[in-house]
Amino acid sequence: QVQVVESGGGLVQAGGSLRLSCAASGRTFSTTAMAWFRQAPGQEREFVAAILWSSTYTYYGDSMKGRFTISRDNAKNTMYLQMSRLRPEDTAVYYCADTTRAYYVGSVAYTRENTYEYWGQGTQVSVSS
Repeated sequence: QVQVVESGGGLVQAGGSLRLSCAASGRTFSTTAMAWFRQAPGQEREFVAAILWSSTYTYYGDSMKGRFTISRDNAKNTMYLQMSRLRPEDTAVYYCADTTRAYYVGSVAYTRENTYEYWGQGTQVSVSS
C-alpha cells in the first residue's frame, strides 16, 4: 500500500503562481509513476501532469504545457507541481495519484485515471480573476 498526501493549495490571483506538493509513504519502492489530476465543480476529473519514477520523462495536459512543471525528489518520495500564469479556469481540486503499474516510457497509459491505484484526498486551488 502507498499513501499520498497533497499540500500547498490555496487562493491566488490570476497570473500568479502556486506550488503543490505530494508526499508518498508506505511501499513507495514499487512506485513507477505519480501524477496530478484535477476536478472542477460539475466536471469530470482531468489529467494535469505525470512523472515517471525511474526516468525524467514527464507528461502534461494540453492546457498546462508551458505553465506547469512537474518534478520529483526521489529521496524524499515527494512530487511537486509548480503552477504559473494561473487562470480562473485552473480552479479545481487537485489530486495526487500513484501507481505501481509498469508501462513503456512514453506510454499514454500514464495519462489515464484508471492507471493509478492510490489517490490523495485532494487540495483546493482557487484562482480569482
